[in-house]
Amino acid sequence: MLSVTAAPPSTVDGVWRTDGYGQLIQVSGGKLTTYDVTEVSCLPGTLSGTGDGTRFSTNEGSVVTVRPGRMSFDDNLGVRSLRRVPGGVPPACRDSPTDLFDVFWHTFAENYPFFGAKGVDWKSEGDAARREVAAHPERLFEVLCGLIRPLHDAHVGLLASGRHCSSPLPGTPDLKTTVPRAIAVADANLGAPIQRWAEGAIAYADLPEGRGYLRISGFHDYADTFAASSKVLAKALDEIFTVDRVHTLRGLILDLRVNGGGDDPLGLQVAARLTDVPHFAYAKRARNDPDDPAKFTVPQPFFVQPAAAPHYTGPLTVLTGSLDVSAGETFLQALLNRHPRPVLIGQSTQGAFSDLLERTLPKPGWKVALPNEEYLDPHGRTYDGTGIGPDIPVPVFAPDDLAAGKDPALAAARR
Repeated sequence: MLSVTAAPPSTVDGVWRTDGYGQLIQVSGGKLTTYDVTEVSCLPGTLSGTGDGTRFSTNEGSVVTVRPGRMSFDDNLGVRSLRRVPGGVPPACRDSPTDLFDVFWHTFAENYPFFGAKGVDWKSEGDAARREVAAHPERLFEVLCGLIRPLHDAHVGLLASGRHCSSPLPGTPDLKTTVPRAIAVADANLGAPIQRWAEGAIAYADLPEGRGYLRISGFHDYADTFAASSKVLAKALDEIFTVDRVHTLRGLILDLRVNGGGDDPLGLQVAARLTDVPHFAYAKRARNDPDDPAKFTVPQPFFVQPAAAPHYTGPLTVLTGSLDVSAGETFLQALLNRHPRPVLIGQSTQGAFSDLLERTLPKPGWKVALPNEEYLDPHGRTYDGTGIGPDIPVPVFAPDDLAAGKDPALAAARR
């Protein structure tokens, strides 16, 4: 008879509380389980994994490493500090579900960093919303949606059994209708053959005037796992940044106008092919005090390190706009200290840099997402909310321009 033995206990078996991020991490018998906690709730998290006791392959395609006092993700930058919780999983995590409104309100109250910058009094708005829900419980989705709309934050969203509510910056073009048309117009204006990788997420063309055009539409899902996605990106970069090309290009136009974000390490992987000198990218910190939106973890700095493979170091022009969001923006931020500094043409980016906290609410099919981090420049400032502005303002994806097949931002970059 074949005997099956469980994974032996590891030095990290037990329950840990994260510094910030509102999570408990349980490690036991080669399995990783998460719980999302607030002052009023403890609910099963969306992340789980299996592994050897310290390194876990997760249900989200990433790899999580847990060591005594810290954890890290292969698709995420930085280390999250952990504090051991004696006594195992708290009893509250095994209780019946909590009131959905309370969990929703506390999730934001304890994790969202930008109420002051957005001019939103979350307590008073929550009190009014609570009264509305008590009077009209059938309007719960509409009331919660009304709470998050004034934040105008592209990283905030509510999903409820097929219904979705979000509120990006006013004037942000519609993704579904704008992106395909914008890509088609840009390609038609290049006047050169285009190579594509990662199902079109990466595109490159050698322009007639001796410059290159590189468009990156996102830093996610090139393959099933992050590790595989990184290999897909490396292959594309090897074929773009050849020895001959990096020495002959008169300039490079980098188009981030439809970059929907993804994994920050992939952005740094590209940035490493655009410099031969290490430079500061950004520092990252997370809100870690449920009672004070102004308190954060110690910032962790990150740097662009030149790649060992061929890299381009000449003039760089970057096309930006409000559909450049999340990891697309952190990638742009990582280029701002490059030498020579890139010239930015277009419009401001979306202003949503943080990784997402994704939370399951205590009702089947209901989920919420929100940011809890800041990405800081060398002076400790953040571009959250405002986005990164252009050096040369030019309209991006104006309806009349798209209808006429014109791309004024690309034309300005080529000039």
